[in-house]
Amino acid sequence: MTLTVRALAAGDRPDWDRLWTAYLEFYGTSLPPEVFDTTFARLLGDAPQHALVAELDGRAVGLVHYLYHAHNWHIAPVCYLQDLYADPGVRGQGVGRALIEAVYAAADAAGAADTYWMTQEFNATARQLYDRIGRLTPFVKYSRGPKT
Repeated sequence: MTLTVRALAAGDRPDWDRLWTAYLEFYGTSLPPEVFDTTFARLLGDAPQHALVAELDGRAVGLVHYLYHAHNWHIAPVCYLQDLYADPGVRGQGVGRALIEAVYAAADAAGAADTYWMTQEFNATARQLYDRIGRLTPFVKYSRGPKT
């Protein structure tokens, strides 16, 4: 099996929709079509957001979204890996690792001072990978929640 990671392209919309929907369902949520449209456009545009797709034997099986932002503790920007998803049928075959390593490489090329991400505590399967290729921090996330 051949695993490749490449930049998201306009023709990936059906596969991206499928993977993004599955990712959102994993976290027990859904989003309206206009958010899908806006997010996909941002990922393809000049915004600071980026996306990569993992293909296994030419079939899209994973995605990652990441962005760069300023950080008051560093002169260089930092990279935030916002979303990562691999089809359940290919987990354990290196898809998640390949996507994270591709983000690491992009962040290094961009001169980012650090790369970080968050996951929910219950995501035990993914955390097994994250514990091997990242460093667990003691930070706890708080959120105001959506404005209504």
